[in-house]
Amino acid sequence: MTEKEKMLSGELYLANDKELSEIRKNMLSKLHTYNHADYNDYKLRDKLIKEILGGHKTNLKITAPVFFDYGINTYVGKNFYANFNCIFLDVSTITIGDNVMFGPRVGLYTATHPIDSEVRSSGLEYGLPITIGNNVWIGGDATINPGITIGDNTIIGSGSVVIKDIPSNCIAAGNPCKVIRKINDSDKSYWQAKHKSYFDNL
Repeated sequence: MTEKEKMLSGELYLANDKELSEIRKNMLSKLHTYNHADYNDYKLRDKLIKEILGGHKTNLKITAPVFFDYGINTYVGKNFYANFNCIFLDVSTITIGDNVMFGPRVGLYTATHPIDSEVRSSGLEYGLPITIGNNVWIGGDATINPGITIGDNTIIGSGSVVIKDIPSNCIAAGNPCKVIRKINDSDKSYWQAKHKSYFDNL
């Protein structure tokens, strides 16, 4: 297996591999241009971010600055929005569903290191994938650790540190992040009643 194949399969690999270094170098050049482009140059920014990502759907908006390890290992669904200073350490795959929003400084870290100090000091590392479902909102400064899955329709509170999977249809927060409560029908009816004229026109 190549170092890239090892990396994507969750095996120990060397990040300073020539192929991997070249991928990062090309991505970082595009990312630098993206992060420093005129805010009103929508065409250039749209072109660059779509080249950086591994896959995307419609209505993509990632506010600069943003940071990736590889870019090509991150896949986002339709109507994706990320606020300022989000970090995607995508040595393994990051898969994000439709209608997902990130607050500022959200970090998704697939990268991790061996517990044994001798192995860790050798430069070997590995990654575990992160999967985020549809209709998820992640608050600012939240940290999503390697190997995590977050279910559909879930809200992650700002500043949370997610170290275990979070199920669908809930509000979760804290360090470590824990489920606070389920989202229920009264949540939906409250907001629809409060803004009835808006929902009537949808």
